Amino acid sequence: MKYSVTLLACAMTIITHLLTTCNGQAIKTQGPEIPVTNKTNKIGGGCDGCELMYVGMPKNIKPADTSAGWKEAGQKLLVTGKVYQPDGKTPAANVIIYYWQTDNKGYYSAGKNLPEKAKRHGHIRGWVKTDLNGNYAIYTVRPAPYPHERMPAHIHLAIKEPGIKEEYYIDELVFDDDPYLIPKIKEKPLENRGGSGILRVLLSGNLQVAEHHIILGLNIPNYPKATDSGCKSGLEIGEDSPSFTPYHAFGPDKGTRTCPVCKYGRYHGIIYFVGNHPNWSDIKKWLLFLEQQSLIRKKYLKVYFVYGNDNGYSKINREKELEALGVELGLKYTALTFVSNMADKETEVNLNKINPAVDNSFIIYRHRTIINKFINLKATPEHFKRITDAIDKTQSVYHDLPEMPYH
Repeated sequence: MKYSVTLLACAMTIITHLLTTCNGQAIKTQGPEIPVTNKTNKIGGGCDGCELMYVGMPKNIKPADTSAGWKEAGQKLLVTGKVYQPDGKTPAANVIIYYWQTDNKGYYSAGKNLPEKAKRHGHIRGWVKTDLNGNYAIYTVRPAPYPHERMPAHIHLAIKEPGIKEEYYIDELVFDDDPYLIPKIKEKPLENRGGSGILRVLLSGNLQVAEHHIILGLNIPNYPKATDSGCKSGLEIGEDSPSFTPYHAFGPDKGTRTCPVCKYGRYHGIIYFVGNHPNWSDIKKWLLFLEQQSLIRKKYLKVYFVYGNDNGYSKINREKELEALGVELGLKYTALTFVSNMADKETEVNLNKINPAVDNSFIIYRHRTIINKFINLKATPEHFKRITDAIDKTQSVYHDLPEMPYH
């Protein structure tokens, strides 16, 4: 996706969450403890264990790797995706990803020919290096949680970028069907380092498939590459679109408080936010275009308009206003929803971090994860194409695989 976001001057900025991650490990066989690096100027803020990525590292690293766990007992798992530059859109080549994980019993167990220094990471460890298009694939066994602990099962990841001296860790990969996940997130939210680490598992026969895209530098302290400092609105590409409950004035869920990403997060979704500066001529053009896309793409696209103008807000009037708009445009698939303002905590729309001063914010997500966003787009054919291209270019070869059954 080569398109850049149109940016205008504005006052608000996005607050980045810098939280802590899990360092506790249940180890069956381990070497001496390595102290956590606490240098405040170190890229990533330091990492306990990342330095072990160089122990036993092969000279030639391929884009795909099969771990020692693949041939062992347990659920076969493929983790695959792309690594992107900090813009979240440009593929990043020659990035080394080092991974280590527990076995199917929850231990970092020793194996044959495992270097002494690497024993604390166990024998299920390996490396991939992204190809020219940023692709990578890891064939492994699904890890088990630590024995006697209520911590989600996970896979550790460390990144070494070309041109950057230090390695750094990104969010551990966890599984959205893990019963320990939600309680752990409530206790200690994920950092979103490199993007959301939550894997949405699909099924291909007996193989579980999870796509995971990585955004370099995202939420990484002291990251040296320059980032855009223009007008901002919304969470970053790579982060998860949060649950929130707007009022549905018109559309498939009229009269409810249905969460867009909770009910319709499986395929592509577009949330079209408008705050304190509505341009109704443009809004109508956008809604007609998005309605057309919903008709063409059917179940593969859900569209939501979220109106959050706090000037002269009245719930009754806002509901009537949007209902009249839906009737006027003849909408059938697009949901017209509203909130009192973009900072409203009751509907939790505030979690989206939308800037009410911009003309509009388009958040595009797939499997709940934000895959693209645009700010201040005028309703023109050129900008319509940017939206369709963003969707077309993020369709996956795994798009139609069935999901895991949830209980």
